[in-house]
Amino acid sequence: MKLATYKDGSRDGQLVVVSRDLSTAHYATGIAAKLQQVLDDWGFLSPQLQDLYETLNSGKARHAFPFDAKQCMAPLPRAYQWADGSAYINHVELVRLARNATVPDNYYTEPLMYQGGSDDFLGPCDDAPFIDEAWGIDFEAEVAVVTGDVPMGSSPEQALDGIRLAMLANDWSLRHLIPDELAKSFGFFQSKPATAFSPVAVTLDEFGGAWQGGKVNLTLQAQWNGRTVGMCDAGQEMTFHFGQLIAHICKTRNVRAGSIVGSGTVSNRAVEKDGRKEWVKGYSCIAEKRAIETILDGKPSTDYMKFGDTIRLEMKGKDGQSVFGAIDQKVAKRG
Repeated sequence: MKLATYKDGSRDGQLVVVSRDLSTAHYATGIAAKLQQVLDDWGFLSPQLQDLYETLNSGKARHAFPFDAKQCMAPLPRAYQWADGSAYINHVELVRLARNATVPDNYYTEPLMYQGGSDDFLGPCDDAPFIDEAWGIDFEAEVAVVTGDVPMGSSPEQALDGIRLAMLANDWSLRHLIPDELAKSFGFFQSKPATAFSPVAVTLDEFGGAWQGGKVNLTLQAQWNGRTVGMCDAGQEMTFHFGQLIAHICKTRNVRAGSIVGSGTVSNRAVEKDGRKEWVKGYSCIAEKRAIETILDGKPSTDYMKFGDTIRLEMKGKDGQSVFGAIDQKVAKRG
């Protein structure tokens, strides 16, 4: 099934069930008002939402209305936890190679992860507000999952069973603030502003055969100012699957229902053409594009985003239909 949260003036919005083709929706008020309620009592409430979903898809829901992604908040407008990994080692290799730095051996055996702000997410079509262009505004196209309860010490296989929903994420980054923060040896903070998520979150059965081994084997499309810059495969080159990412968190703590775990920037390797490397699938963040330019040409030539720029992120299924709807945002000057 597909679930979204409509704006209603409150912090947590109103839960709606959305049809498979994203054309219609129905308020879930008679079952649950908020998505967190469903995550807290998944076994009891999700079958009822599934029934409503099937009724909606059959065209028999009496109070259905046209679905509008612009009315959506993030599917889970605020979460108990937002932990973002860096599951695509190719991204790490490129960024470090551009700095003439090697990748430590343990990066290949243990995921990188940071904990971001989870109290103020952006809706899929909300403007992304920033104070200063000079901070190096960058998008990051990612896949994310929402969990139920996953106990401390869970294995990657057990952690996979704790996944309830999946969605897309735009994990905004302020690249020019990162070096000073990392120099303090205490991780990201101000360089990671509010994250945006796709209009709908979906249960894993919506992927059909594209969900395999904790990975989504579909293409994540990125369009910057209307131009396609990324058509990256989200599955094949994911070094750590979502079960491994969640189990990494569970090493020392429980993961509670309503936690969101991100994949990190989706990234694909280059191919050799006439003795030169080419990244034919493009990129899912500008920092990676700049790293590629540095590797090839000795310096970056692509600037970060400016006020008024737009970014659109979308993933389509094997049938060509949008799975989550699109994150479609504009960079705006705060105030």
